[in-house]
Amino acid sequence: MDAKTQKSELTRAAIVGAGLDLASEQGLEAITLQAVADRIGLSKSGVFSRVGSREALQKATIDEFGRRFLAEVFVPAMQAPKGLPRLDAIVQRWIVRTRDVEAHTGCIYSAGAFELDDREGPLREHLHTEIIRWRGALRRAVLQAVEAGHLQADTDADQLVSELNSLILGLLHDARFLRDSRAADRALATWQRLLRSYTA
Repeated sequence: MDAKTQKSELTRAAIVGAGLDLASEQGLEAITLQAVADRIGLSKSGVFSRVGSREALQKATIDEFGRRFLAEVFVPAMQAPKGLPRLDAIVQRWIVRTRDVEAHTGCIYSAGAFELDDREGPLREHLHTEIIRWRGALRRAVLQAVEAGHLQADTDADQLVSELNSLILGLLHDARFLRDSRAADRALATWQRLLRSYTA
C-alpha cells in the first residue's frame, strides 16, 4: 500500500470514528458531513469525497460499531467449543463490553433502535439488518448448545435470544441512567440463573 492510499484510509477511519463519537453522544441523526468535518478539521467536501453522502456516513458508522462489537464479543468467543461453552463466552463477553464500553458511550444498536423505531427509510433498514444479523448469530449459538445436549431439547431459541437482549437492555439502563456500579454483576447473576433454567 502506497503512502497516499494509506493516508486516505486513515482519514476515512478518522471520519467514521468521528461519526461513531457523534452517534454515541447525540444519536445517529446528529451525524452530518459538516459536523464530522468540524470534529476532525476537514472541509465538508473532504469528508464527502471519502465517504459520500450523509446517509452513507451514517451507515458506515453503524457498520463500524458492529465491527468493533463483533471483534470484542463474538470473534474471541468462537475459540470456545461449540455449545454451551461458546454461548456462555458470548454472553459473558457481551456483559463485559456493555459494562466497559456501552455503559460509558451508549450502544448504537439499542439507542439507534429507539431513535429510528417509528421512522421508515434506508437508515432504519440498515440498522434493522445489522441487529437481525447479530440476533441470528446468537440464535445459532443457542441451537448449537441444544444440539450438543447442553440445553434442554425443547429450548425456544428465539425466546432465549429475546431474554438475553432484555438482560443487556436492563444492564444499559441501570449502568447508564441509574449509575449502578453493580449493574454488570447483577446482569451476570441473571444470566447464570437464566442458564440454569435452560440447562439440560
